[in-house]
Parts: sequence; C-alpha cells; structure tokens
Amino acid sequence: MTGGGEKAAGKWGDLSRRIASTVVLIAIGVMLATASGIWLRLGMALISAITFWELAAMTGWANPTLSPGPFGRWRAIALALIAGLSQAAALLFDFPGSILILLLPIIAGLPGATPRDRWTYALFGAAIMLVAYGLVGFREEYGLPFVLWLMGIVIISDTLGYFAGRIFGGPKFWPAVSPKKTWSGTVAGWIGSAIFGWILYMTGHGDVALVWVSPLVCFAGQLGDIAESWLKRRAGVKDSSNLIPGHGGFMDRFDAVTGAVLATMVIGLVAKLPVVS
Repeated sequence: MTGGGEKAAGKWGDLSRRIASTVVLIAIGVMLATASGIWLRLGMALISAITFWELAAMTGWANPTLSPGPFGRWRAIALALIAGLSQAAALLFDFPGSILILLLPIIAGLPGATPRDRWTYALFGAAIMLVAYGLVGFREEYGLPFVLWLMGIVIISDTLGYFAGRIFGGPKFWPAVSPKKTWSGTVAGWIGSAIFGWILYMTGHGDVALVWVSPLVCFAGQLGDIAESWLKRRAGVKDSSNLIPGHGGFMDRFDAVTGAVLATMVIGLVAKLPVVS
C-alpha cells in the first residue's frame, strides 16, 4: 500500500510546479490586460532583466569558478540591468532601428559567457529580448484578445500535456532532454489547441485560421520548453533559479511562452496572423 502511494505521489509529484506555471502565466496575462503605456513597457523590461539574470547564471556569468573575477555573481546582476534598461529604451523610445538596442546585453555579455556557451547565450538572450518586445507589440497592435489567445494556448498545452502524459504514458518525446515529456502529452496539447481555436472560430471570436495556427503555436511552445530543459541540463542545474521558492525561476515558467511568441512573430512575417476578438 505504501509503495503504491509513493508511486502515485511520484507520478503527480510535480503538479504544484504546473499550477505555479499557470499562476505566473495568468499574472502576466492580467498585467498585459490592465497595464498600458509606460507601465506595460516597464513590466516587460523587468521580466527581461530577471530572465536575463537567470540565463547569465547558467552560462558562466555568475559562477566565479567558470568566470573568475572580483565581482563574482554581481556581474550577472549588472548584465540583467543592461538587459532591462535596453528593453525599456527600445520600448519607450520608438524610432527607426530602435529594436537594435535589444542587442546591447548580448554584445555586453558574450565575453563573460564560458567559451562553450557563447552561442547558447547569444541565441537564448536574443529570444528573451524579442519575446518581451513582441508581447508589447501584440498587445498594442492586435489587442488583448490576441494575447489572451496566446496565453490560453500555452496553458492548455501545459495542462493537457501534463495530465495526458501522466494518465496515458507511452513513448517519450525526447527522453535525452526532457525525460518526463511523452508523445501522448505532446499530441494532447496539439488537439486541445486545435479545439480551442475551433471554439473561438465557431463562437465568432476569431477566423478559421485559428484551427490550424493554434496547434503550430502550441508545438512551438513545447519546443520552447524542451529548449530550456536542454539549457538546464547543459548547465547542470534543476531550475533556472530559486526566485519562486519550490517552483524554480522565471525562465522555467516562461519557456513555453517564449517558443509560442517567437513562432507567432515568424508566422506574422510570412503570412497574415489570425484575427482574435
């Protein structure tokens, strides 16, 4: 009896982490819903700074052994400040080429990243800066319903993927990187996202493109989750940080959003984005 209980507890042992992810996403959604102008921009700049600090810590900047120097982990905080200020400047001072300001923390941080992690640092850093910048753009150009659709896809994918994976099990999606992610959970996320898009279309809250775009965005979010898992394994850490006690860091909660937003930005470059109202 005890063994069965322990097995069941292990099966659902990380449920609280999933709940924490949902709470953080809802909080971000509320911020995007209620904030505007300077407050929205400063909020996304703060998220950029926090996630950049976590990235720096996983690529040698906060490790005095891997990156020796008199300042130790304070250098990662300085880099986070550069990221936050750069994001705020790019969002607040809109002029031709202002998006290039987002490159400043990447350029500033490359020398301090460990040699094997410089490309990793650059790619993940670019993703962090673009996603915060893109979310503000989506909120102001396409409206709140569009952003809530994006957040809804991530939450549906995460929730259905978790429960389907624990209930049905089956082959692992990418066991070398994310041992707990299953094909059943992955596909459940696609199906749930497609149904979500279909419901929005049938109720007059979006066009038919949502039915096929939603699963694509869902898959991109899942890849964002996988990418962050790979980064943590490469860094030899369980969580991106301990900023959320017992639940890891902001990158742990923001990884799927990163993939989803980047994919939506790419789709917007090659095709017309779906209408959500």
